This record gives sequence, C-alpha cells and structure tokens, in this order.
Amino acid sequence: MLEKNPNTVKIVYKNFPLSSHPLAMPAAKAAMAAHNQGKFWEFHDRLFADTPLNNDKIKQIAVDLGLDMDRYEKDMNSPAVQQLVIRDLREGQDVGVRGTPTLFLNGAPVKNRSPAGIQEMIDTQLAKREARKTSSEK
Repeated sequence: MLEKNPNTVKIVYKNFPLSSHPLAMPAAKAAMAAHNQGKFWEFHDRLFADTPLNNDKIKQIAVDLGLDMDRYEKDMNSPAVQQLVIRDLREGQDVGVRGTPTLFLNGAPVKNRSPAGIQEMIDTQLAKREARKTSSEK
C-alpha cells in the first residue's frame, strides 16, 4: 500500500498486547525500546518471524540488531514505555479492537483486508478528499 500510495498513505502502528499471550506485553515494550534506537520495524518483523517466542529470543533480537543493551533494558523497563503501550491498548479497546492484527483506514475498520480491498478503501477516501477540496474552492 505504501509503494502504491507513497504521498497519501501513512502507517500508524499501535500496540495491542493480548492478555491471553503471556509474552505480548514484554514483546511490545521491547519493540518500543527498539523504536527508541530507530529499530522498531526490524524488531517487530523479527518478533513475528522468530516463533515460538520466549524471553531469550526477545533479548536475542535486540542483540542481533546491535542495540545498545544498557539503553534497551532501561527503556524497556521505563514507566514511559509502559505508559505508551498501555495508552495504545486503551485506545484500541475504546474503538472496539478485540484481536490482532486489526486495521483501520481514516478511523474506519478495514473489513476486506485483501490488497485490492484496502486499495479500494484508499481510493474512496482520496475521492472524498478531492471532492471536498473541489467543493471548497468554488
């Protein structure tokens, strides 16, 4: 979607650690600690590739990505990172998220998650934006 819509689509990632997954919260906090060192997406992708997940694997991902481990540990256990993950979780609960992954486009839940379905939603939103723009110029 980003390649096809480089000037109109922006991805906003929110954490939603499921309580049924005992490593979801530590993994979310670890990813945010990696984010503080500019390695969120690399960390994120490895979390989902290196299954089954355990605490040793989470730490090994940080090592493999060359993170400053002192900073990583400090950030992972910081109240700021904890609060950020909890805020994301509450925002998800407030909009009815029940599981992951859940996608929204301009606040509307994505029902057809195929590439064509998502592109159709993007095209519809862009057409609405263009119509508002044209209407306001008159």
